[in-house]
Order: sequence, then structure tokens, then C-alpha cells
Amino acid sequence: MTNVPNLRFSEFQGEWEVKKLGEICEIKTGKKDTQNKIENGKYPFFVRSNTVERIDSFSYDGEAILTSGDGVGVGKNFHYIEGKFDFHQRVYALRNFKKNYHGKFIFNVFSEKFHSRVLKLSAKNSVDSVRMDMISEMKVFFPPFSEQQKIASFLSLIDERIQTQNKIIEELTTQIHGLQEYVFLQKKKFKDKIGNDFPKWDYKNGCEIFVSISNKNHNSDLPILAITQEQGAIPRDLIDYQITVTDKSVKNYKIVEEGDFIISLRSFQGGIEYSNYKGICSPAYIILRNSLEIEKLFYKYYLKTPTYIKLLNKKLEGIRDGKMISYSYFSEISLPFPPLKEQKKIANILSAFDQKIQTEKQILVQLEKQKKYLLQNMFI
Repeated sequence: MTNVPNLRFSEFQGEWEVKKLGEICEIKTGKKDTQNKIENGKYPFFVRSNTVERIDSFSYDGEAILTSGDGVGVGKNFHYIEGKFDFHQRVYALRNFKKNYHGKFIFNVFSEKFHSRVLKLSAKNSVDSVRMDMISEMKVFFPPFSEQQKIASFLSLIDERIQTQNKIIEELTTQIHGLQEYVFLQKKKFKDKIGNDFPKWDYKNGCEIFVSISNKNHNSDLPILAITQEQGAIPRDLIDYQITVTDKSVKNYKIVEEGDFIISLRSFQGGIEYSNYKGICSPAYIILRNSLEIEKLFYKYYLKTPTYIKLLNKKLEGIRDGKMISYSYFSEISLPFPPLKEQKKIANILSAFDQKIQTEKQILVQLEKQKKYLLQNMFI
């Protein structure tokens, strides 16, 4: 048999039937504009993004699948709802599903396959807008209704587990942020091994602890580092990084040693980044290396705190958004300089907490991979 999926519950047999979406549901666009949203409105308001706004009106009450017709992420934004809602004039709603066609089953297959279909019809690598016929003429394979129900229920369990995992990560992240503020504002006093309080913290300007490094003496065989707010300095090959560079420009790149700090182009938004890798990065970045003995992980956490980011913002008042922070700006900001043993103790506590978060994130990645595999193999 050809019209069967790679993965299937053992109790089901027979080929799946093919239908166009326009044959099994109604497809409509909304009548509202983004400006119609109301903060804390009574009903969900679906606009041209993954963000769900609120509104005090509703134009439909029932089960529906929604996707944006243009805007950011077109062909990638999908929502499923049962109940009252309103939607933007450039958002499509699939609704009024015919008997024996399960809405949640359709949502899963539609959200998995629609973007690739739109790309094919657009004949280019990006999608500007979605036409009605891109949806209505889309062919979908359907098993019997009972099999649709079982597939949808099974995938819902996976979604619930992913949502739970996201909540675990969010809660841990909130906790570590609170702990960092508690520690760095010295609301928590630490003691040494014999039970005595550590001495009062000293403070030094950035230039007293870190110096700017500009070593370009390399043969270009080191990995090129991307400077990210989420993962610090990381080899581009390990992430989805699309910007290409020429051999000529790479010759001017700076060497980054493991344990260096990098002032990124938008440090005032996310703090100063830390590198776990040796590599090279664009000469536009400022590389910081400690000139005093420090516990680097203490500063890894401190230089990403909201408290420090506010200090960066304060130094940049009146500077056009997007302008890079200079070493002189960094140098003038006072940094805590507690005793080295206390730096290490604080770093160990925060590192243990951070490791827990990273472990939970890896679990999330595996769950998302599992769902992706199922979506690719449970549908035709």
C-alpha cells in the first residue's frame, strides 16, 4: 500500500484518503486590524504573529485553526482554538470542519506541512504572503475518524509534556534570576570555611579588572564564533548562523581565548558575553581579558544581570540605538570585587543552578525532536 504513514497504531489498517482542505472545511479571513486590540480584552485576538492579543469582540465561536496571511513568520504561525475569538483581516481561519474530519488532527498535519507547500508555490526561499488557494487546494491524507482521534490525542500528550517542560525551565530561570539579584546585591552574606563572614566587598572600575585584547595573529583555522545573547560566544557551526564571511575579512578577526568576555554589538540589551571556546570573532567586537586574579564564572553571571545591564544603559543615554559600547564606557562602570574565595563560592552555587537549567533544556530539546520525528512519520 502506498497511502499509509511510516508509523501507525497497530490496530488500524487500510489506505488513507486524500482530500483538499477546501473540501472539508470553511476558510475565511477576519475583519479586524491590529489597532483593534484591547489590553486585557475578553477574547483572544489572532494577529499576524505567534503573539495572541486580546479584544472585546468575537466574530466566531467554535473550533478553528488560524494562520497569518503575511507579516513576520508567514507560513510558520499556527493557532488552534475552541471557543470565542476574533482575528485580523490578513489571518486565515479554517473552521466548520465536516463530519468525520478531526480539527486537532488537521491542525497537526497543517502546521507541519503548510510552510514547505507555500515555499514551493512561492518559488523562492522566503514567503511574502499566503493566497487563499494555497490553503484551499492543499491536499491532506486522512485515515478513518477513529484513527484521526487517536493520533490527535497522542500528540496532545506530547504537547502537554513539552508545555510542562517549558514551565519547569521558566520557573528555574526565574529562581536563578532572583538568586543572582539576592547574591549580587549582598542580601545574602556568605561565610568562609571556619564560619566567619567574608570581608566587605571592594569595587573596581572595569578597566582595573579587565583589559581590551586585539590579537589578530592567527592562521584562520580557528572556529569562527558567533556572539549570542542566549549562548554567549559559540562556534557558528553549532548553531543556525546564516551570515557568510570572506577569507579576506577573516584575516582581520580577533582571537578569543576560552574564558574571555566579549562586548557584543548590543550588550546594553543582554549584558556582556562569555566564551567557553577558543576561536576568532569579528574585529567589531571588544575582547576583554582579566588582568587580576578572579573567578571568571562570578563575572560571567554578574555581567548578565539586570542590575549591570541598567548600568550599561545609563552610560549609553543619548547614544543612538545600535551603537556599540566602547571599552571606555565599560571601563567607567564600577564592578564588585569580593574576595576570591567568596567569588568562587558564589560561582559554584550559581553554576549548580545553571547546570540544572541546562539539563532541563536538553530534556526539552529531546522532547521537541521526538515530536518532530512523530509529525514527520505519522502523516503522509
